[in-house]
Amino acid sequence: MRKWTLALVLVLTVALAAGFLGCGEKRQTTIKIGINAPITGDIPKVGEGTKFAAQMWLEGIQAAGGLQVGDKKYPVELVIEDSEAKAESAVKANTKMITEDGVLVIIGPQASKEAIPAGGVANDYQTPMISPWSTNPDTTKNRPFVFRGCFLDPFQGPVVAKFVKAEFGFTKAAVLYDVASDYPKGLAEFFKKAWEEINGPGSVVAYESFTTKDTDFSAQLTKIKESGAEFLFTPQYYNEVALIVKQAHELGFTQPIVGSDSWGSAETVKLCGPDCYGLFFSTHYAAAGAQGATKEFIDRYNQKYGYVPDDVAALTWDSIRLAAQAITATGGLTGDLKKDRQAVRDQLAKIKDFDGITGKMTFTEEGDPIKCAVIVRISDKGEFEFYKQVCP
Repeated sequence: MRKWTLALVLVLTVALAAGFLGCGEKRQTTIKIGINAPITGDIPKVGEGTKFAAQMWLEGIQAAGGLQVGDKKYPVELVIEDSEAKAESAVKANTKMITEDGVLVIIGPQASKEAIPAGGVANDYQTPMISPWSTNPDTTKNRPFVFRGCFLDPFQGPVVAKFVKAEFGFTKAAVLYDVASDYPKGLAEFFKKAWEEINGPGSVVAYESFTTKDTDFSAQLTKIKESGAEFLFTPQYYNEVALIVKQAHELGFTQPIVGSDSWGSAETVKLCGPDCYGLFFSTHYAAAGAQGATKEFIDRYNQKYGYVPDDVAALTWDSIRLAAQAITATGGLTGDLKKDRQAVRDQLAKIKDFDGITGKMTFTEEGDPIKCAVIVRISDKGEFEFYKQVCP
């Protein structure tokens, strides 16, 4: 009898530790926040910025003794999963965090090629997800549980087109993009449409593509040079930007090269060097000259990790704070994950005028924030300098 009693005690202890009670209902005693980020793969700096910003936020919560929700303070745990910069891995990570780890909300994935399929998983399981950096419309489209912390490409494409027209007066554009990746492909299309609306059909004189992991762009860049294009728009990630810009210069292309928010990593300048000095790109915030809460975040991050945070880190900071505000706004957690996830989702949808370090945000019905974009110039010191702001 003693052995049976001991066995029963052990079973009950394990069940309680796992968060289960009598009827198989999961009780939440710790708030778990999932982080889906490309720690490895093609863009590991994106994953690093995501992880560092989230961990820095968690330190503040721990120092305060937990996250206050209603009349109770909850300990908070980050569940970090590596998406490997792959769609299938991002889907697998979301599935695991939702079904096995019991996360309340997910931050990430970042890149649209991961966020779009992973967002489908989050929505199917009715788990709120905030992608800090995915600008493709399909990430949130018809997905009430999926939100984002950034502007969309239908806004960003025209921002770049109008900026170039106003700044330089050009009439002939060239585009070079990765046809196999959702983000650059979508943004290239939105830019082309906006540019031709301003300058007329055929004003995009070269529209060249390549495939993910390509490293030789000489054929495409030669066509672009011979097309008579007055500038090149290339909405690529930092690991590709340096190759494209350097190869363009080696081929004698001396016209301006303009980028998008995917240029925002500190690795862009590190890899590209002086070849990128003087170039412009659209993004979410500018570190140089920042003030107030934005500067406080930058200084704290820089002191802790040894470099100025990029837009991914800043957007992650805003996104996890959005999640925390929504959790707090529920007024109390029931311990039933399904009910609590729904409550957090509903509070996210109600957020208005959130004062983020990347700008004020109010969510639309689609889960997209209404917010401004920033045009940044890469200075001769390699710093991302604020040039101008463009708002909806």
